[in-house]
Amino acid sequence: MFKQLVLSTALLAASTAALAQSKPAAAPAQPQAQAAPALTPEQQAAVQKQDANMAQAALQVAQLIDQGKAGEVWDGASTVAKQAVKRDDFVKQVDSDRSKVGKPASRKLAAITRSASKGGATPEGFYINVSFATQFANEKQPVRELISFHLDSDKTWRVSGYTLR
Repeated sequence: MFKQLVLSTALLAASTAALAQSKPAAAPAQPQAQAAPALTPEQQAAVQKQDANMAQAALQVAQLIDQGKAGEVWDGASTVAKQAVKRDDFVKQVDSDRSKVGKPASRKLAAITRSASKGGATPEGFYINVSFATQFANEKQPVRELISFHLDSDKTWRVSGYTLR
């Protein structure tokens, strides 16, 4: 089942190629942070398709966690995740966090963000983070459920983290 979470490189290649073809933004008159170049309709479509795929993959990860299968999530995780935390520690932390909040009652997609790390606290690479506003049985307010993905060297997005905040 976890193999369904591994996304094809074709989508990544299509969206990366589309982003690479974008025209650079005009230089600002004063030294300020430059805005990202505007995306073409094709690039916007590629990003939307990638967002939909990543949201679906994150939902599958969350559902595995709901079923008490954190070990399966770790088994299919990115190398950076496996280097950061041992399987038993990951399972214990997820189980501990989830036991405090109770069973999920509802889950709503809140945000999808992209980032690049040059190292340091977060291992180097490209990341996509999917956040859900999840209502749990033991919480009055929704909790942010964050599922992160890392682009591995084989150009495949794999889970790199799961947290509740």
